[in-house]
Amino acid sequence: MDTPGLSTDETGQVYCTWRSAAPEYPRYHDREWGVPVADDVQLYEKICLEGFQAGMAWITILRKREQFRVAFEGFDFRRVAQYGAADIERLMQDPGIVRNRAKIVSTINNARRACELVDETGSLAQWLWAFEPGPEERPAVVDLAYWTGNPTSPASVRLSKALKKRGWTFVGPTTMYALMQAMGMVNDHLDGCACRPKIEELRRQFKRP
Repeated sequence: MDTPGLSTDETGQVYCTWRSAAPEYPRYHDREWGVPVADDVQLYEKICLEGFQAGMAWITILRKREQFRVAFEGFDFRRVAQYGAADIERLMQDPGIVRNRAKIVSTINNARRACELVDETGSLAQWLWAFEPGPEERPAVVDLAYWTGNPTSPASVRLSKALKKRGWTFVGPTTMYALMQAMGMVNDHLDGCACRPKIEELRRQFKRP
């Protein structure tokens, strides 16, 4: 019998159950989710896409991600920071992305805030990784009960408050915890998932910026 939150695939490997919820998920689960990221453009993209996901299913965003990348010029935040009213209207007419005006405006705003942060501190990655929770803030066991009962964390609350203070938008504590999971700041592959030890090793080898 499978452990709650874990499933065995056709090869006999055990993974987080959500991996099998859509055809796009195995690659994302196995190769990307939880892998530590230190590239500023990739991190800005993740912040933006997690913001677009608010109130929606992640699979919707994942399926549209390539078109998001086209629409926002590869999430080059220095380019996006220059967008104006005409760009907002262009994006609102793009059926390949989520046409939510508030989220589009937020993406442009956050690009400008990212430029400010990088100009001030030198690196978005260095600034973000300073919010990595210590071992004392992490659970002894990452199981389904922990995963479903903790949509935020003390560290994600701290990160959310710090970003909001700097003028970022769509960066609530739940969204920021999803970011922390996605960018490898925490390893939330469930105990027993075949990817969990792989991510732990990547995190061990990862050189914090």
